[in-house]
Amino acid sequence: MWIHGRNPVLEALRLGQVRRLRIADGVKPAAVAEHVREARAAGVDVDVTPRIELDRALGTTRHQGVAAEVPEPSFASIEDAFALARNREERPLLILLDQVQDPRNFGAIIRSAEALGAHGVVTEARRAAPLSPVAVKAAAGAASHLPLVQVPNLPNLIRDLKGRGVWVYGADGEAPSTPAEIDWDRDVALVIGSEGSGLRRLVRDLCDDLVRIDLRGRIRSLNASVAAGILIHAVLDARDRGRGPKGRTP
Repeated sequence: MWIHGRNPVLEALRLGQVRRLRIADGVKPAAVAEHVREARAAGVDVDVTPRIELDRALGTTRHQGVAAEVPEPSFASIEDAFALARNREERPLLILLDQVQDPRNFGAIIRSAEALGAHGVVTEARRAAPLSPVAVKAAAGAASHLPLVQVPNLPNLIRDLKGRGVWVYGADGEAPSTPAEIDWDRDVALVIGSEGSGLRRLVRDLCDDLVRIDLRGRIRSLNASVAAGILIHAVLDARDRGRGPKGRTP
C-alpha cells in the first residue's frame, strides 16, 4: 500500500512502517530532509522519481512530492480490543461505526480514538469505508497502534457486547442525554452513525441510551469524525475526573 503527503509519510517513517520512499524530482531538499534522514537511518530505499510518474502511480497530483510504501493494514478481533483495555487496567471503550462511508472520516476517527485512549474501532464489512490508503493516510499512523475490527453484522456484535456487560450508547443529535448526564464508569461502546442518515433504526433500538452533543451555533450537525472525537474525550475525561452522573442515567 502506498500513502502520500509529507506529514503522513514522515509519521510512518518515524514508526518504522516504511518499506520504500519515493520523492518527486524537483522537490526542494529542505522540504524532505527529515524524510530522507529517517529513511536512511532505517535502511529504507529512497527513489527520486519524475513527478509525472509519481502522479500516475498514485492517481493524484496532491501528494506533496513524497510517497511511501507501507504494509497493508490488517484487522484485529474484538478480543484484541478487550485485551488492550486489560493491559492498561482500564474499562473498555469501543468505537462502533454504523455505515460511516467516507474513508477520511474513518481515518480521522481512528486517529482520534487512538490519540485519546479508546481501545478499538469496529466497522461492518458492508456499506462501510474500506481500510484504504486514504483512510490510512487520514489516520496518520494510528491504524498500526489500535485494534481495528471488522464484523459481518454490527447489530449482532452489539447484542454480544451487551451480553458481556458493555453499555452501548448511540450518538444522536436529538438524544435526551448529554455526556455529563451519563455515568461512564462502566464498560462502554459508543456508536457513531453515517454521515448522512445517522444511526440505522435497528442499531438505535439496540442502544442502551442515546447521547447528544449540545450545539450553540447556527450549524446543527457535526462531521462524524468530529462528533466521535468530542464524545471519546468526554467519556475519558469523565473517567479521569471520577465524575458520576449529574442527572439522568440509563
